[in-house]
Amino acid sequence: MKLSTRLFSSVALIVAAHIGTASANTDVDALKKQFIADQIKQGFSQQEVEAFLNQSTYTQEVIDAITKPWEAKPWHQYYPIFLTEKRLAKGLEFWHENADTITKAADKFNVDPQIIVAIIGIETFYGGYMGNYRVQDALYTLGFYYAPRATFFRSEYGNLMSLIKEEQLDNDTLKGSYAGAMGYGQFIPSSYRHYSVDFSGDGRRDLLTSKADAIGSVANYFHQHGWKRNEPVVLALSNKSDKAPKAKVWTNERLHYKASDILSPNLSLASAKDIDVSQKAMLVKLEQPNADEYWLGLNNFYVITRYNRSPLYAMAVYQFSEQLKAQYNAK
Repeated sequence: MKLSTRLFSSVALIVAAHIGTASANTDVDALKKQFIADQIKQGFSQQEVEAFLNQSTYTQEVIDAITKPWEAKPWHQYYPIFLTEKRLAKGLEFWHENADTITKAADKFNVDPQIIVAIIGIETFYGGYMGNYRVQDALYTLGFYYAPRATFFRSEYGNLMSLIKEEQLDNDTLKGSYAGAMGYGQFIPSSYRHYSVDFSGDGRRDLLTSKADAIGSVANYFHQHGWKRNEPVVLALSNKSDKAPKAKVWTNERLHYKASDILSPNLSLASAKDIDVSQKAMLVKLEQPNADEYWLGLNNFYVITRYNRSPLYAMAVYQFSEQLKAQYNAK
């Protein structure tokens, strides 16, 4: 019997869907086999790794969240989310309540104190919003079902196994962001393992409930990535031309421009300042409703982007840190 064109098309779509699903399942199975082999090399037994996989659940909300990040917004819509009077008031309260610890961390790791306070405020509103996603499920979902960054998140999923064992964390109640970041400073598992410190002296590295450990760990993270205390972070530029600047806007690559490559008669510092024009720098563009703003990002600005690769995030942290510093020093 000859199938109608419409019926044939429907059957073809159903067959294609099944083939696509089977192919996807095959790919995931292959990734899981490789993951098991990799984790065995890290000292886990096959039974341990398989149990960890079986305890993980695909979560569609994670995929939905990562495909609609706040950093995709233009600057003029992005910064009002973070630069609020409420966050500033909470930040000043946090700074005053933990002043000794913050000073100690700033001095030990040679990091400006306002940056430590700003990071914790931007990340979790000082512990108020640490995330409601089960970390294991979030990293499992992204590591096996989010192709654009699956390799990275599978590595974090493996690091989570090690972290749980090393720090004796309760995996069933471990919650964090959709990207698997956790605690006051939202450290992903690899960062937790490599940069967290026991700053309270209780013998544990607890970023989930210890403010002291969170403060010390954020400071250590910035220290390890090359922060220079009392050095400028980013400088506003004045654009005197309608043409695009000669330097390309930074897009997360390693710094390769010098400040002198970016500055020109048409694109100069908005406020006169003596700087070393041979230092590495980046061109940052912020989209405003009527015109784009340009900024000269320096080493410390680049270091903030090691915490979160978005220049919008880095600018929000910087501007919030300046608000905190001005208000804290005024009292």
